[in-house]
Amino acid sequence: MNYANKSILISLSFFVFLSCSHIPENKVQNGNMIYEVNDNMQTRVQWNGLSDQPVDFGFSDLLITDATEEFKHFTLNHSEKRRVSDQIGAGEMFYFQGDTVTDGGKITKILKVIKYNEFPNMLVTQTSYVNHTGKSIKVKGIKNNRYEIIGGNSTPSFWSFQGQSTSDRADWILPVAGDFFQRNYMGMNDSDYGGGIPVTCLWRPDMGIAIGHLSLHPELVSLPVEKKKESNNATIAMEHLYDDVKALMPGDTISSLLSFVQLYEGDCFKPLRQYSAFMQRAGIVMPEPEPAAFESMWCSWGYERTATFEEVLGTLPKVRELGIKWATVDDGYQIAEGDWDLDPKRFPGGDQEMIDLVKDMKKDGLKVQLWWAPLAADPGTKILEDHPEILMLSKEGEPHDISWWNSYYISPLADKTIEETKKLVHKFLSEYDFDGLKLDGQHLNAVHPDYSEANHPHDPELSVREFPNYFKLIYDESLKIKPHSVIQNCPCGTCMSFYNMPYCNQVVSSDPLNSSQIRTKGYIYKALIPKTAYFGDHVELSDNGDDFASSFGIGAVLGTKFTYPRNNPDIKRDYLLTPEKEKIWKKWFSLYDEKMLSTGNFLGGLYDIGFFKPEAHVIEKDGKMYYAFYADEWNGEIELRGLEKDRNYTVVEYTTNEKSSYSINGNNPIIKPVFKMNYLIEVY
Repeated sequence: MNYANKSILISLSFFVFLSCSHIPENKVQNGNMIYEVNDNMQTRVQWNGLSDQPVDFGFSDLLITDATEEFKHFTLNHSEKRRVSDQIGAGEMFYFQGDTVTDGGKITKILKVIKYNEFPNMLVTQTSYVNHTGKSIKVKGIKNNRYEIIGGNSTPSFWSFQGQSTSDRADWILPVAGDFFQRNYMGMNDSDYGGGIPVTCLWRPDMGIAIGHLSLHPELVSLPVEKKKESNNATIAMEHLYDDVKALMPGDTISSLLSFVQLYEGDCFKPLRQYSAFMQRAGIVMPEPEPAAFESMWCSWGYERTATFEEVLGTLPKVRELGIKWATVDDGYQIAEGDWDLDPKRFPGGDQEMIDLVKDMKKDGLKVQLWWAPLAADPGTKILEDHPEILMLSKEGEPHDISWWNSYYISPLADKTIEETKKLVHKFLSEYDFDGLKLDGQHLNAVHPDYSEANHPHDPELSVREFPNYFKLIYDESLKIKPHSVIQNCPCGTCMSFYNMPYCNQVVSSDPLNSSQIRTKGYIYKALIPKTAYFGDHVELSDNGDDFASSFGIGAVLGTKFTYPRNNPDIKRDYLLTPEKEKIWKKWFSLYDEKMLSTGNFLGGLYDIGFFKPEAHVIEKDGKMYYAFYADEWNGEIELRGLEKDRNYTVVEYTTNEKSSYSINGNNPIIKPVFKMNYLIEVY
């Protein structure tokens, strides 16, 4: 289904109104969450029974004009509620209306709030403004769901999930303390970094709040988080600022995006899980798991772009010996990005040489994956010489740079791009007989508005909204050719766009900067897409280059890019699998095949990913609980959460060279480990 062209089925105009009545005390309650609107159309959200409430009354919705005036003062004059039923489920829609007097007349504000019975502690909101003046109003944008969150005395004041993507490749889960500001723009933040997950979560030790938009395609909005050093409080909001001022003519209406606000206890796992469930109910359906995507992987990138056939084939006996199931042919086989014909210097025999290479690699049951950077084309490539119209252009008529490969973006909507993409998928999976694709590059997360006259000049943002359909094309074509092909989307260093997630069956930590990022990225993916395989990327990217425990303990697929029996002489980095390393690699790949925790049930939310120390993750599999704790050093008590009372348990330290075990009782499940870096246990 083409989601970018599909109407938003949960649009307020589609509600079935079943009854109408007034709203007592202008209050909406869903679960423990209470949403209130006062006579000035200020709002607040509260948690039933909580003494230290997170939010007081404030102006959560603002209309921003070209005079930098923010229309926020409105006098409430009407409210009502109606029962509704749609594809999300049954619930109630609450309608609040008020006016503000301005030069030449008045502006009417309409606030609609929807609660769905199946989504407790969450409310859907939309704000509209009607121009009842006698002249046009120049609108620069709309802010909504703006809340000032009251902080406590904890250090840091808050932890947060913030889903932006920039060239900094920063953490997705981060503290909010001191002077803090992050824009969280969901458009392009650098020439080739943008997009992300349009949700912000901010939480204290006792309470959290989440906001985001519910559009079925990417939107050019921001979700800024700000805190001043002199205050314990922090503000969050959603801002939709327009590139060009919009004229709101007399009698016309302008509306915010459909969005949500949610209160919750604990960290960001539960609100992200519920957001994903809501969006899937609305029409963004995540894929079913592919068993082959949970198998361990080796990649030729240890030899980098100058890898030879001899190096790749010479490494595979050791790959098979370690029990690794996949091998990836990485960057370097092609003439150039955009010209994906085989480099004749490396493949003088043409396509038949690649066919023979794949056949050799597949011996003894090994599966083989091919690296590919779609939508990137180098200057001077044949495709750009023959079809310059497929270049995406800025307002100034300039192409957009893709760093690392020194390439340009080509349009995901251009007929020639789509035609060539289908041909390449067929060549890679059918003719060459690869079993899967590794789609790679930070540019795969989002695109700029396209001002090229050759593409869609009437609507430059069409490329932004339609972008996920390009990955749908690749995914659908791949599964037509090979129903069990593994399609990995690796948008290097970015917070992967939520809208691209339905069109791959393996996500990846995507060039993590450290082990902490491997774990926290996995935490987010397992909240949003729990059935999809999560690849921890090459272990060589982790702390010390050998931290298998960070991937293993959170249920990530293990991977490596070791070289053997020698390094590539052209590469300065050392990835050689020495005898000392081989013992470590054998241990973890053997444990991985034995436990297969990547296919278990990840129990997020038992421990707070920010405030609880040490960092803790839990997986339930085959009636056993697997706990993974991480800290530089730890010597103290830890409660094993999630166990049943009145039962005795055996605790096994299964990753140590000499496995040890001891007993605990579910009525007092306290352990007192002493460890450095990690402590992984099995409890049954």
